[in-house]
Amino acid sequence: MTFDWLEEVEQYRGRAFAVEKVKVRLPDGRETHYDYVKHSGAVTLVPVDEQNRILFVTQYRIGVKGDLLELPAGTLEIDEDPEKCAAREVREETGMAASTITKLGEFYLAPGYSSEYMHVYLMTGLYPSPLKHDDDEFLQVKAIPVEEVWKMIHSNQFRDGKTLSCLLLAMPYLKNAV
Repeated sequence: MTFDWLEEVEQYRGRAFAVEKVKVRLPDGRETHYDYVKHSGAVTLVPVDEQNRILFVTQYRIGVKGDLLELPAGTLEIDEDPEKCAAREVREETGMAASTITKLGEFYLAPGYSSEYMHVYLMTGLYPSPLKHDDDEFLQVKAIPVEEVWKMIHSNQFRDGKTLSCLLLAMPYLKNAV
Protein backbone atom coordinates (compact mmCIF):
# COMPACT_ATOMS: atom_id res chain seq x y z
CA MET A 1 0.00 0.00 0.00
CA THR A 2 1.27 3.43 -0.90
CA PHE A 3 0.29 6.56 0.99
CA ASP A 4 1.81 9.63 -0.69
CA TRP A 5 2.44 12.66 1.52
CA LEU A 6 1.48 15.64 -0.62
CA GLU A 7 1.77 18.54 1.81
CA GLU A 8 2.74 19.27 5.43
CA VAL A 9 1.65 22.53 7.05
CA GLU A 10 2.81 23.29 10.57
CA GLN A 11 -0.11 24.31 12.78
CA TYR A 12 1.75 24.68 16.06
CA ARG A 13 5.33 24.41 17.37
CA GLY A 14 6.02 23.80 21.02
CA ARG A 15 9.07 22.96 23.09
CA ALA A 16 8.83 19.18 22.64
CA PHE A 17 6.90 18.71 19.40
CA ALA A 18 5.14 20.30 16.44
CA VAL A 19 1.65 19.61 15.12
CA GLU A 20 1.20 19.47 11.37
CA LYS A 21 -1.78 19.13 9.06
CA VAL A 22 -0.71 16.54 6.47
CA LYS A 23 -2.40 16.06 3.11
CA VAL A 24 -2.10 12.44 1.96
CA ARG A 25 -3.07 10.56 -1.22
CA LEU A 26 -4.59 7.22 -0.23
CA PRO A 27 -3.86 3.96 -2.11
CA ASP A 28 -7.22 4.27 -3.94
CA GLY A 29 -6.31 7.77 -5.21
CA ARG A 30 -8.49 9.81 -2.87
CA GLU A 31 -6.91 12.59 -0.82
CA THR A 32 -7.43 13.28 2.89
CA HIS A 33 -5.90 15.19 5.78
CA TYR A 34 -4.35 13.88 8.99
CA ASP A 35 -3.18 15.63 12.13
CA TYR A 36 0.43 14.61 12.79
CA VAL A 37 2.58 15.16 15.88
CA LYS A 38 6.20 15.56 14.81
CA HIS A 39 8.47 14.59 17.72
CA SER A 40 12.26 14.35 18.07
CA GLY A 41 12.04 11.08 20.02
CA ALA A 42 12.58 10.17 23.64
CA VAL A 43 14.21 7.80 26.10
CA THR A 44 12.72 5.79 28.93
CA LEU A 45 14.93 4.42 31.66
CA VAL A 46 14.72 1.36 33.90
CA PRO A 47 17.10 2.31 36.74
CA VAL A 48 17.78 -0.59 39.10
CA ASP A 49 19.70 -0.06 42.34
CA GLU A 50 21.91 -2.48 44.31
CA GLN A 51 18.91 -3.54 46.45
CA ASN A 52 17.12 -4.78 43.29
CA ARG A 53 14.65 -1.89 43.36
CA ILE A 54 13.47 -0.01 40.29
CA LEU A 55 13.47 3.79 40.60
CA PHE A 56 10.22 5.38 39.47
CA VAL A 57 9.08 8.99 39.45
CA THR A 58 5.69 10.41 40.31
CA GLN A 59 4.88 13.53 38.36
CA TYR A 60 1.94 15.61 37.23
CA ARG A 61 0.82 14.81 33.69
CA ILE A 62 -1.34 17.36 31.92
CA GLY A 63 -3.05 14.69 29.78
CA VAL A 64 -4.62 13.02 32.82
CA LYS A 65 -4.87 16.14 34.99
CA GLY A 66 -3.06 14.34 37.77
CA ASP A 67 -0.02 12.45 38.98
CA LEU A 68 1.27 9.24 37.42
CA LEU A 69 3.82 6.76 38.70
CA GLU A 70 6.13 6.01 35.81
CA LEU A 71 9.65 5.21 34.77
CA PRO A 72 11.97 8.21 34.28
CA ALA A 73 11.96 9.49 30.72
CA GLY A 74 13.00 12.46 28.64
CA THR A 75 12.84 14.04 25.21
CA LEU A 76 15.79 13.90 22.84
CA GLU A 77 17.27 17.15 21.64
CA ILE A 78 17.45 17.39 17.83
CA ASP A 79 20.10 14.88 16.60
CA GLU A 80 21.04 13.94 20.18
CA ASP A 81 22.48 10.47 20.78
CA PRO A 82 19.84 8.49 22.73
CA GLU A 83 22.37 6.92 25.12
CA LYS A 84 23.77 10.34 26.04
CA CYS A 85 20.23 11.57 26.62
CA ALA A 86 19.55 8.54 28.85
CA ALA A 87 22.69 9.23 30.90
CA ARG A 88 21.59 12.84 31.43
CA GLU A 89 17.92 12.10 32.14
CA VAL A 90 18.61 9.50 34.84
CA ARG A 91 20.67 12.11 36.69
CA GLU A 92 18.07 14.87 36.23
CA GLU A 93 15.08 12.77 37.23
CA THR A 94 16.47 10.43 39.92
CA GLY A 95 19.66 12.15 41.10
CA MET A 96 21.60 8.99 40.23
CA ALA A 97 24.05 8.17 37.45
CA ALA A 98 24.58 4.68 36.02
CA SER A 99 27.93 2.96 35.55
CA THR A 100 26.29 0.50 33.13
CA ILE A 101 23.78 1.43 30.44
CA THR A 102 22.19 -1.40 28.45
CA LYS A 103 19.93 -0.82 25.44
CA LEU A 104 16.75 -2.87 25.87
CA GLY A 105 14.81 -1.93 22.76
CA GLU A 106 12.94 0.71 20.81
CA PHE A 107 9.34 1.35 19.82
CA TYR A 108 6.91 3.95 18.50
CA LEU A 109 4.86 5.43 21.32
CA ALA A 110 1.65 6.30 19.43
CA PRO A 111 2.15 5.72 15.68
CA GLY A 112 -1.46 6.49 14.81
CA TYR A 113 -0.74 10.20 15.10
CA SER A 114 2.86 10.74 16.25
CA SER A 115 6.43 10.12 15.09
CA GLU A 116 7.68 9.82 18.70
CA TYR A 117 10.19 6.96 18.85
CA MET A 118 11.18 5.65 22.27
CA HIS A 119 14.63 4.26 23.15
CA VAL A 120 14.69 2.07 26.28
CA TYR A 121 17.70 1.62 28.57
CA LEU A 122 18.43 -0.46 31.64
CA MET A 123 20.52 1.61 34.07
CA THR A 124 22.57 -0.27 36.70
CA GLY A 125 25.52 0.43 38.96
CA LEU A 126 23.73 3.52 40.24
CA TYR A 127 25.56 6.15 42.28
CA PRO A 128 24.61 9.68 43.42
CA SER A 129 25.25 12.35 40.78
CA PRO A 130 22.29 14.73 40.59
CA LEU A 131 21.60 17.29 37.87
CA LYS A 132 19.01 20.07 38.08
CA HIS A 133 15.46 19.10 37.05
CA ASP A 134 13.81 20.93 34.17
CA ASP A 135 12.07 24.05 35.46
CA ASP A 136 8.59 22.57 34.96
CA GLU A 137 9.36 19.20 36.60
CA PHE A 138 8.27 18.47 40.14
CA LEU A 139 9.27 14.85 40.65
CA GLN A 140 9.16 12.45 43.55
CA VAL A 141 11.46 9.43 43.27
CA LYS A 142 10.17 6.12 44.57
CA ALA A 143 12.29 2.93 44.79
CA ILE A 144 10.14 -0.19 44.48
CA PRO A 145 11.45 -3.78 44.83
CA VAL A 146 11.24 -5.75 41.58
CA GLU A 147 8.93 -8.38 43.13
CA GLU A 148 6.51 -5.64 44.15
CA VAL A 149 6.63 -4.06 40.67
CA TRP A 150 5.31 -7.28 39.10
CA LYS A 151 2.45 -7.37 41.60
CA MET A 152 1.68 -3.73 40.80
CA ILE A 153 1.57 -4.49 37.06
CA HIS A 154 -0.98 -7.26 37.58
CA SER A 155 -3.13 -5.13 39.88
CA ASN A 156 -3.33 -2.28 37.32
CA GLN A 157 -1.36 0.24 39.38
CA PHE A 158 0.61 1.53 36.35
CA ARG A 159 -1.46 3.53 33.89
CA ASP A 160 1.40 4.78 31.75
CA GLY A 161 1.85 2.80 28.52
CA LYS A 162 5.57 3.45 28.10
CA THR A 163 6.22 2.26 31.65
CA LEU A 164 4.37 -1.01 31.03
CA SER A 165 6.14 -1.57 27.69
CA CYS A 166 9.57 -0.84 29.10
CA LEU A 167 9.07 -3.11 32.11
CA LEU A 168 8.17 -5.91 29.70
CA LEU A 169 11.43 -5.32 27.82
CA ALA A 170 13.38 -5.30 31.12
CA MET A 171 11.93 -8.55 32.52
CA PRO A 172 14.70 -10.87 31.24
CA TYR A 173 17.36 -8.65 32.88
CA LEU A 174 15.80 -8.35 36.33
CA LYS A 175 16.23 -10.65 39.30
CA ASN A 176 13.01 -12.06 40.77
CA ALA A 177 10.95 -11.10 37.73
CA VAL A 178 7.78 -13.16 37.67
